[in-house]
Amino acid sequence: MLGKILIVDQIATNRISLRVKLAAAHYEVRQAGTLGQAVALAGSYLPDLILTTAALPDGDAAQLARKLYKVNLGGKVPVLAIDNAVADDERLRLLSAGVDDVIIKPFNDSFLLARVRSLIRAYASASEWELRDDTTRALGFAEQSTDFTIRARVALISTDVPDGKTLARGLDDLIDAELLASGPAHAFSEDPTETAPDAFVLLTTPQNRQQMQLLLAMIRSQPATRYAAILVVETESDPAWATQALDMGANDLMPELRTREEMALRLKAMLHRKRLGDQLRATVRTGLEAAVSDPLTGLHNRRYALPHLARVTERAFQSGKTFAVMVADLDHFKRINDTYGHSVGDAVLIEAAERLRENVRGVDTVARLGGEEFLMILPGISLMNARLAAVRLCSVIGDTPFEISGLNEKIEVTVSIGMTVCDPEKLDKTAPLPKPEELVGRADKALYDAKSQGRNRVTLGRPAA
Repeated sequence: MLGKILIVDQIATNRISLRVKLAAAHYEVRQAGTLGQAVALAGSYLPDLILTTAALPDGDAAQLARKLYKVNLGGKVPVLAIDNAVADDERLRLLSAGVDDVIIKPFNDSFLLARVRSLIRAYASASEWELRDDTTRALGFAEQSTDFTIRARVALISTDVPDGKTLARGLDDLIDAELLASGPAHAFSEDPTETAPDAFVLLTTPQNRQQMQLLLAMIRSQPATRYAAILVVETESDPAWATQALDMGANDLMPELRTREEMALRLKAMLHRKRLGDQLRATVRTGLEAAVSDPLTGLHNRRYALPHLARVTERAFQSGKTFAVMVADLDHFKRINDTYGHSVGDAVLIEAAERLRENVRGVDTVARLGGEEFLMILPGISLMNARLAAVRLCSVIGDTPFEISGLNEKIEVTVSIGMTVCDPEKLDKTAPLPKPEELVGRADKALYDAKSQGRNRVTLGRPAA
């Protein structure tokens, strides 16, 4: 199923008709006849979208949107209203209350499904980022968000630039944003230092639809504007074009420019969601980088490496491919710190990490376990090739002395490597998978043997399977 939808309509035949259309499009559907039933069912069913008539026996779509907060779904589940006719002021009231859009009957089925897809997609993306943000906060790596926000930039794109400028002037008192009017050819600034727009308003006509379609695709494909909000405004309604625009990534669509107040309201909602998305992405990105990266060397740390090793193990036992785990330790590293100081020791660690990282495959993982100890995870590699790789890494460290900035002499550094190789084909299929700590422990035991045998060498520990 593509998602769960709750239909709210007091007329059973209307509910059945919508259910048939949505079920044919692979949605799971539940039904309610009143506002009270809808709120109760939403709390237990947790729909991905609520499709409701604007008027209900015990309330309306605006009240439904507000009551969702009582079951902790307010702002988390899109509400799409359907009605026979809605005056401009009534539409504004519904949108202001939290209803995401109002579709007027009779409607095109393809357009309805496209609007359903776009709303579910938008809310699902936001929900995923919120989940990741919750995870980073639970780990203690997310910073508190700041209330300071840079004034948003909104680009109004029209083939009639004077008309766009007139619209911008009309919106100036309704929305706190920098409003820019231009033609499609100048939608993207050639100045690399200029901040990209936070939102685009595409004013489409029957004559420029193809041009706007290309522009919409470009906005979504450019890194600087990939997450920009896009509002498509039609001067003449065209369900086929509207459906295509929504499926191409438009966040919202106005079948026609009814009032500037409605456009401002839609833009405010879009910019708010865009701002929250930007903050969540930045928080998650910063938090995850801090959580899984070693600040000195830039390598992954233990927090990342062990769960990753668990995934490599699971995949190896699914595919039957051998993998290797290595633990490397720089020899006599304490002597370097004692002789040259910790700043030189840090520089040696950074250079050693870089050499290791540059001399493994792209699918391999190098992590810093702590101190002068490193972990290498090599999926899909045979015992012979793993041994050759380990010997090569010893040579990469030991054959070329380390040149440290500010130090007049070169430093000789060697490394010892302990290795274990896991062959799923030789494992008892009834036994549990080896745990990451167990695999690292076996490699660490082999490392101890390498140190005992004189250092600067590779030692193979007992097989992990």
